[in-house]
Amino acid sequence: MYNGQPITKLACGAEFSMIMDCKGNLYSFGCPEYGQLGHNSDGKFIARAQRIEYDCELVPRRVAIFIEKTKDGQILPVPNVVVRDVACGANHTLVLDSQKRVFSWGFGGYGRLGHAEQKDEMVPRLVKLFDFPGRGATQIYAGYTCSFAVSETGGLFFWGATNTSRESTMYPKAVQDLCGWKIRSLACGKSSIIVAADESTISWGPSPTFGELGYGDHKPKSSTAAQEVKTLDGIYTEQVAMGYAHSLVIARDESDAEKEKLRKLPEYNPRTL
Repeated sequence: MYNGQPITKLACGAEFSMIMDCKGNLYSFGCPEYGQLGHNSDGKFIARAQRIEYDCELVPRRVAIFIEKTKDGQILPVPNVVVRDVACGANHTLVLDSQKRVFSWGFGGYGRLGHAEQKDEMVPRLVKLFDFPGRGATQIYAGYTCSFAVSETGGLFFWGATNTSRESTMYPKAVQDLCGWKIRSLACGKSSIIVAADESTISWGPSPTFGELGYGDHKPKSSTAAQEVKTLDGIYTEQVAMGYAHSLVIARDESDAEKEKLRKLPEYNPRTL
């Protein structure tokens, strides 16, 4: 039921969706719990028998307002936000705009919004760290309960939690393990992370894992530190994707050497499972 400008990007959370048009407008629909649709409401109402229900948005509705909060608690509108990228976690959303600013909103638990507090945000709120000249972001990614951004100087920043039994990162912090790597693509499952950077594929994630880190048979299945995926040695990964507990990579096969390396990989046949 959408009749706006042509759509250039989509992102999906657990029970809500975002669409971005070619003019940089953002629309959302689905369940508004935690304010994740960005319309300044969590849509909560008391139904019959004192049951709490949510007034879902059934058609795409434009996200109209972007804000920043000052140190003394003032709420100011941020004008001229032209959305360039959008990413959704289970219950939160990240947006990157044409001025390399990052906004986040939705469920605030575990610090995944990056505002140094665990409050839910009902409308897109500016993440302060990237709002300085030369410190903007060029890529954004959302995990289940965490967020990532690549800064314009190439550093990877992380906030939130991948392992919810451990301490949370309440605001964006640089990922030291990946300092100096040029990141092309990143994906996050429930708690694991996979990255395509330079000539390598890198992954890490706490136990329990299900082979999505790709380290190979008879190797440790989990890792708290970022490690190169040796099973993909010499294979140039264009893009990575991760589900709840599995990974996919798109590999380049332009040269004969690349084709030969890919030919040597074991073949997966779902029929044999």
